[in-house]
Amino acid sequence: MLIDDKEWHLSSDFLLEAEALLAKSVECLNHLNLIRNDQDAIDCMLSTLLKLAEKTDALALCCTAEFSRQVHALLDHSHPYPDMNEQLLGTLRDCFTLMAWHLELVDPITGQLNLDNNEQATLIESLAVQIDPQHAPLSCQPPSFNVFSIAKRNA
Repeated sequence: MLIDDKEWHLSSDFLLEAEALLAKSVECLNHLNLIRNDQDAIDCMLSTLLKLAEKTDALALCCTAEFSRQVHALLDHSHPYPDMNEQLLGTLRDCFTLMAWHLELVDPITGQLNLDNNEQATLIESLAVQIDPQHAPLSCQPPSFNVFSIAKRNA
């Protein structure tokens, strides 16, 4: 993705804030490894995912913003919250690692991020299967579903 704005540049303040939000998400994840299904840790993780989506969206880093929103939507719209078992926590860790790579690899001058979406799609599909196996996509190909359609089915 290439940002059209010639004035676009990635500020160090944004990077520090985004990295802090990711670190906070990982901290919540680590807490969930110790105390499974802790509602405060889940809420904190959801809050930081939403803030990260807003921050990256403001800089037109659509790939990262959309990924953050998808992870947030899958977790937030499954009531009660999904069981934070080892497999789900591992997938969330992989999601946060990929988000960190997004931030690391974005060109600070152009805003271009040269990554394909396959890993992101695979992680979202895996997360969807772990959260709600009955409504997950049947194929192993990158999902063509809309995260919000899954949320509506769970409501």
